[in-house]
Amino acid sequence: MNQFKRHHIAESTFAKIYIAGSIDVIKQTCRHWCKKNPSCVNVSETSFIYCGGEETGAIVEFLNYPKFPLSEKQIFAKAKELGFELKETTAQDSFLIATPKTTHWWSDREQKWTTSELVNSAL
Repeated sequence: MNQFKRHHIAESTFAKIYIAGSIDVIKQTCRHWCKKNPSCVNVSETSFIYCGGEETGAIVEFLNYPKFPLSEKQIFAKAKELGFELKETTAQDSFLIATPKTTHWWSDREQKWTTSELVNSAL
């Protein structure tokens, strides 16, 4: 027998922010942002391993919560706003947001390498 009083369904969508930096700073920024902008995010610590180095950081995920459903555009807009705030508080030059359909990358850095130059430099 079903003991639940309510059951809600929403279209499944998400926006994930990928950003390097201190996990403590990232979590604190998310706490403050979510308090100002009633939201709930998942924060998972991660490692970014790339040609020539490694950094720690986090994946900050917005899900479409059926109790308070939002459109894909609304979820992306929230992720973008929080992403830019995280970029500032972590003093990073870039961050990325992945959704089910698109991936967006913002960077303050000048392009220094072409893909072929980067591959050849690793050889």
